[in-house]
Amino acid sequence: MGSAMTENLGCNVFWNNHKKILIVEDEALQRHLLREYLCEAGYEVVEAVDGQEAMEKLAVDPEIRFVITDLKMPRMDGFELISAIRKKQLHYVYILVQTYCDDEETLIRALSLGADDFLRKPVRPVELCLRVAGGFRVLKIEKFEELIFFLTKLAALQSKETGSHLDRMYHFTRALARDLATNVPELGLTLAVAEEIAKVSPMHDLGKVGISVELLHKVEKLNNEEVRSLQDHARVGGSLIEDVYAQTESEYLFLAQEIAQLHHERWDGKGYPHGLAGDRIPLCARIVALADAYDAMTSKRSYSIALGHEEAKQELLRNTGKQFDPKVVAAFLRQESEFVRIKEEFRDTDSPLYREEKSRKQ
Repeated sequence: MGSAMTENLGCNVFWNNHKKILIVEDEALQRHLLREYLCEAGYEVVEAVDGQEAMEKLAVDPEIRFVITDLKMPRMDGFELISAIRKKQLHYVYILVQTYCDDEETLIRALSLGADDFLRKPVRPVELCLRVAGGFRVLKIEKFEELIFFLTKLAALQSKETGSHLDRMYHFTRALARDLATNVPELGLTLAVAEEIAKVSPMHDLGKVGISVELLHKVEKLNNEEVRSLQDHARVGGSLIEDVYAQTESEYLFLAQEIAQLHHERWDGKGYPHGLAGDRIPLCARIVALADAYDAMTSKRSYSIALGHEEAKQELLRNTGKQFDPKVVAAFLRQESEFVRIKEEFRDTDSPLYREEKSRKQ
């Protein structure tokens, strides 16, 4: 399902059609050499002799997301071109500038204006192709990140959840992960990885984009088939991110995939989708499992009322060693006051459920 969803949203089409590069160079010989090297490597090339013509090309061709530019040109030079692109771009444009080896001041100026990378003259074909490939990797990851976060927002909306829920998930997860990195060094969790886990934690319910709205908000008791359908969101979300990870090899998406697929596993092995137990469940998923459970218990849902902090805390303690990793529960107890603060700061006053209840009372 993940592959089909990705293709339907146009990502594969985008990357089949968007290996287009704009060369901006006033010297005909240099422009010819760049074109030959890039065409041989399989890229589609568009040419401009100065910054003004380059801006005209960019204005009529939104498929151009990569620019290689000289800096010293007539009419509009490379510096003015970089500034103009950054000011007017609708999507990020990767800018690779050409410079001479001894011109460090010029290079620093170009980078400070927004250039992404540089290419030393005279251009060597191998270096050119490596730097271009690196630039397209950045663009590819950026495009897939946009897709993933769009689907994350969509999943939250389908669940009648809001940005407040996603904010709380980030901050709850961050508090737990940083605590474990600091106080339980034997886990091998660094503060840097803790930050990455927090960053991708809002993707945990991404798979809900594949669940019907009716099922997500059904108040009556679910039958066995409906329970299985609802639980399938973990597999769907993990599969979708796994497909994206396979195309980008972005390590933080590997964490996102583990979280989306495995945050409903239980410490005692009675969770889903794989029935993993104990340390076989990745630490990132064990952390998000507690953060998600706490937020679910203390938030109003269509099928349940919100518990207070103390009631939710007692529920977590009752399920220590059953549903939750004891080390993660201990981190929660150390960060208890922070959880209360986060819950208060990111309240659900903008949620659809809150608005519905307020409307009924008026």
